[in-house]
Amino acid sequence: MSDSQQPSCSRKPASTNASGSNLASDPPMLNLEEAEEDRKHMQKIVAALRYYQKYCYARVNKTESYLNSLPKRHQDMLVKYRNHLRVVRDCIDENQKVIKKMLRDNVGFMDMGGSEYLSQQDSDGHTTKIRHQDMEHATEQADVEPFKILKAQSTLKLIARDWSAACAEEREQSYKPIIDAVEEFFKPGEFALNEVKILVPGAGLGRLTYELACRGYECEGNEFSYFMLIASYFVLNLCTEENKYTLYPWVHQYVNNLRMADQVAPIRFPDICPAKNPPKGNIMIAAGDFLEVYKTPNSYDCVATCFFIDCGNNIVDFIETIFRILKPGGIWVNLGPLLYHFSDVQGENSIEPTFENLELIIKMVGFEFLRCQTGVRTKYAQNPQSMLKSEYESLFWVCRKPANATDSTDNESHCDDDAAESGGEGSCNQTNNHYVDIYSNGYRNAYQHQ
Repeated sequence: MSDSQQPSCSRKPASTNASGSNLASDPPMLNLEEAEEDRKHMQKIVAALRYYQKYCYARVNKTESYLNSLPKRHQDMLVKYRNHLRVVRDCIDENQKVIKKMLRDNVGFMDMGGSEYLSQQDSDGHTTKIRHQDMEHATEQADVEPFKILKAQSTLKLIARDWSAACAEEREQSYKPIIDAVEEFFKPGEFALNEVKILVPGAGLGRLTYELACRGYECEGNEFSYFMLIASYFVLNLCTEENKYTLYPWVHQYVNNLRMADQVAPIRFPDICPAKNPPKGNIMIAAGDFLEVYKTPNSYDCVATCFFIDCGNNIVDFIETIFRILKPGGIWVNLGPLLYHFSDVQGENSIEPTFENLELIIKMVGFEFLRCQTGVRTKYAQNPQSMLKSEYESLFWVCRKPANATDSTDNESHCDDDAAESGGEGSCNQTNNHYVDIYSNGYRNAYQHQ
């Protein structure tokens, strides 16, 4: 990359390591109807986590009930299997203990403060107050959707993927190519790394964000799922030593097990303790919808996406937003498949362009391809001992926003029109641009994205 094509971050030397975010003023409160809707949403997330044990017990109870109905000679043959179901139940109990620990300890978008209420701030900067009683009795008061129970189970697998030694191979497949590409373009000897701003949308449990910050970059993760935000805050802020906690993430897998021990195999986390090993660069995890939070042009030197761009209804929105928020000369590093999460989901719209289409769209938006590779073998939250493993042949690319790029999209034109009509400047940037910083070098604050 020539000097004329380099992003506009500073070269060495640099001495500061402070966050460039600005502390927001106190946000307005939601009206009563909005506050109640927000409270119910949070209550359902908490209920799914609190209800995890009972839901998983129901699955074991069903199997045991059928087992008891079998002829005695069959039951005699299945004594070891019956004992195994008791072990499964014990593992579910242990998982629930960890979940309760995560819920009992403070999370970044809730301010316990010893008061009657928890203050939750949403991506619009509004604050909702949730009573402690609502958290304690969420199971009884909220309907638990089966999908949310599956999300709770999936969260345990993602803790294993991001923060256990057992899934180091998965991280090597998915994260190392991205980290290597970032280090190739922002070489430690040539850049003041703490001034290289990297955004990781769809940060999940936060490991990629943490690893980039450990290398000295200023790294910001963005995540929409409260399940993942609760778990990532727990690992990044509240775990005090390596491998302190034990989970059984594969206990919900009743099929394709070679041995009984495979279903109840434990993992320990975190394999590295961020509290004891703070990153060299600034790090923060921001809660909110990527398309709503990130609207300010020319803000980041790099956007790194891993298993993310197929998570929206309209992938073109993601591509345009990434282009807009990158500084001229900045790079977009991507790795992942094209699963298109909303495809065939009832009540949801979705487009599913092939990579052949997507490559043209990326160029039409304005990107230049610097590197492109297909067939990158990657797993995602897979049980290493399972008889059935899914593996993607993922896409990997590095794209650059040209140094002379202009940022003119229909969305920005509408924002300019709105600003003119309201008689003020920057109206677009004042809408849906708040987020909650749940990990920023140990501090929890609400920031306004500038």
